[in-house]
Amino acid sequence: MRSPKSSKPDRARRRLPGVQTRLAWDPTGLIAGVDEAGRGPLAGPVVAAAVILDDTQPIAGLADSKALTALRRERLFDEIRAKALCCSIAQASVEEIDRLNILQATMLAMQRAVEGLRLKPVKVLVDGNRLPTLSVLSEAIVGGDARVAAISAASILAKVHRDRLCTQLHEAFPQYGFAGHKGYGTPEHLQALRDHGACPQHRRSFAPVAAALVAQAAKVDV
Repeated sequence: MRSPKSSKPDRARRRLPGVQTRLAWDPTGLIAGVDEAGRGPLAGPVVAAAVILDDTQPIAGLADSKALTALRRERLFDEIRAKALCCSIAQASVEEIDRLNILQATMLAMQRAVEGLRLKPVKVLVDGNRLPTLSVLSEAIVGGDARVAAISAASILAKVHRDRLCTQLHEAFPQYGFAGHKGYGTPEHLQALRDHGACPQHRRSFAPVAAALVAQAAKVDV
């Protein structure tokens, strides 16, 4: 399978500090990195991103999104979108998370992200130890978001995109404080669940949300 030809000249791959542009055993051609954001939160979709970087336009400072400040992630988000050969952001909804379970919904979001790429890679490198069902060669890389540049870029796109969704969610449901905790089960979020019950964007299949729904129903029955 041949990768789509790029209009830019083929040049030697440049190594970025702290990360690799590709693994030593990867085939020649376009390599995509994939990562997700939002598996652990109690609310909102799970988001995945796929990125094919342009070796002629290296991006300094790529790293695991969790190791970067919010401001640095925002700046890199714009730079990745501007310099990457192509990138794609996709998600699986709260309804899909509750119906499929969070692992399968994450795999679905990753599959959608890869399928949304404008160019077809010869190989996909996925952060973690599990792979979505893909039509191209793929490999799971534990700790890939800190080791492989394209995965680092994907982690940044997924994280920033999901954080922005949480800001929108905060505007719709300010009583839960989504802008601060981004849907994670912080003490403040758990207290808000006890006080207000669950909103439509809470994951009903997650235990703290299920417990809040039971408590809410008990209050109504009293």
